[in-house]
Amino acid sequence: MEVIEGIADLKRERRHLKEPVGFVPTMGYLHEGHMSLVRRAKKENSTAIVSIFVNPTQFGPKEDLDKYPRDVPRDLEMLEKAGAEIVFTPMAQEIYPEGFCTWVDVEKVTENLEGAHRPGHFRGVATVVAKLFNLVEPTRAYFGQKDAQQVVVIKRMVGDLNMGTSIVVCPTIREWDGLAMSSRNSYLSIQERRAAPVLYRSLLLGRKLWEQGERNPDDIRKEMAGLIEKEPLASVSYISVADPETLAEIDTIKGKALVSLAVNIGKTRLIDNITLGE
Repeated sequence: MEVIEGIADLKRERRHLKEPVGFVPTMGYLHEGHMSLVRRAKKENSTAIVSIFVNPTQFGPKEDLDKYPRDVPRDLEMLEKAGAEIVFTPMAQEIYPEGFCTWVDVEKVTENLEGAHRPGHFRGVATVVAKLFNLVEPTRAYFGQKDAQQVVVIKRMVGDLNMGTSIVVCPTIREWDGLAMSSRNSYLSIQERRAAPVLYRSLLLGRKLWEQGERNPDDIRKEMAGLIEKEPLASVSYISVADPETLAEIDTIKGKALVSLAVNIGKTRLIDNITLGE
């Protein structure tokens, strides 16, 4: 496995890689969710590339950039065991050099959910992913379904800008009690960790109501919120029942529906989702 820090070195190495190339962009502090993406990229491609870059432009001024968990030596050990050929670990000043002023703005699908609560977040995500795609030139790129809105945004960007990369969406990987794996889970205290599975329980409740014939999103949201409110450490940011492609809220569930939510457990913001009708 080769670890590359510089853009020029990555471009030089890219010319000699066996095709097809699978790419997994990450912010590091890897867990089994990330590793499932790496293993699939390895399985479906001749070369697997992983990036580790805590992207400053997707964090708001009051968000957790400075305390975001980092452990690159541990990450590299995990990636070597998984069979990654190249790990790209650039510095922020190389990705965003002095005077940087070019951004990728994906409209409409960024206007609600996380986009409404984290202004500028998806501009940072889309810009850095576009830059990484330009550098790595992947045949396929792998993302987790846990970040459902991010997946929709990246797919829209790739389609609108005629990028040649196929986006592969992989299932959410969960802990034994249903909590979606996330690097931010490390922020949780013992008591908060016990409370956190309420997100998944509420999603399962939403699915159960739908399976029983409920098609009114307002009623589903109300029941889900009621369950979460019983947990003293949990505070609902939003619960959404939306079209999986446009992320527009729907009035009546007729086909597939993305049920997603953001909940603060103590001071930690967690997100999760399921898709009805799959």
